[in-house]
Amino acid sequence: MTVSHFKKLQLCPRIKTIDRMKRTIIKIDEAKCDGCGICVKGCHEGALQLIDGKATMVSELYCDGLGACIGDCPQGAIMLEEREATPYNEQLVMERLIPKGEKVLQAHLKHLFEHDQSELLQEAVTILREKKLPIPTFKSPIVSASHSGGGCPGSKNRSFHSQADKNKLSPLASTEAFNSELQQWPVQLHLLSSTAPYWKGADLLLAADCTAYAVGGFHARFLKGKRLAIACPKLDDGLLVYVEKITTMIDEGGINTLTVLIMEVPCCGGLLHLCQQALAKATRKVPLKLIRISIQGEVLNEEWI
Repeated sequence: MTVSHFKKLQLCPRIKTIDRMKRTIIKIDEAKCDGCGICVKGCHEGALQLIDGKATMVSELYCDGLGACIGDCPQGAIMLEEREATPYNEQLVMERLIPKGEKVLQAHLKHLFEHDQSELLQEAVTILREKKLPIPTFKSPIVSASHSGGGCPGSKNRSFHSQADKNKLSPLASTEAFNSELQQWPVQLHLLSSTAPYWKGADLLLAADCTAYAVGGFHARFLKGKRLAIACPKLDDGLLVYVEKITTMIDEGGINTLTVLIMEVPCCGGLLHLCQQALAKATRKVPLKLIRISIQGEVLNEEWI
């Protein structure tokens, strides 16, 4: 950090501390990074730069941890992790973006909106108003893959009604046998925001990847009325990140109960172990239910632990 940068931190009235905290932030696998620079162009906040032919995090202050750059990377070199990092600061980000003009500001505000970051969005708008600058407008529907602001539409946080709820409003909707009970997107645990608004008071189903294929009527039997996260304890990387993420869902996200749905195969038990580790670290205590199913989709045991 340069002397001028440090002075800027001291003079900014909104910044009270730069102490590190545990939060979601991006991680770059340098072995996979080919230096194409696409992620750098997509990160309007300015957290990334190309240094010595590799994408590099130059300031944790500017990384919001929402992972828009993940979808920009053609090599899959960027992922999200929970770790100790400097808190993200919207004030500093806006100070960097304002000189870049309306289009960049518009992309930033849209980015915050589409990731349900209402508090940060309000702060950004307040900063523009205080500086007597125009507030860029934007459309709210899903961004296409070619959107100049970058980011992956598939990882955008969304909350919605289940298909069963929609059917109550539309008699022409699909039959009950094919109802979807999914209430949010995304569902893969690495992509989920552990502090998304829809976790508050929710019953979380953490399902092993294979369970939905083994169980007939997965949605009606296990997903109805619950929020969903999926993971594979054998094939997924970053299992310690999973522990931190589940812990945050409990303490900060505010989930109500946690149900872990696993297969009978031994490796699947690792998902239960991750949940138990998270509960041991969490300051809040929530009920944990285990449901174990056979490879033919039969419930072998179901119990509160």
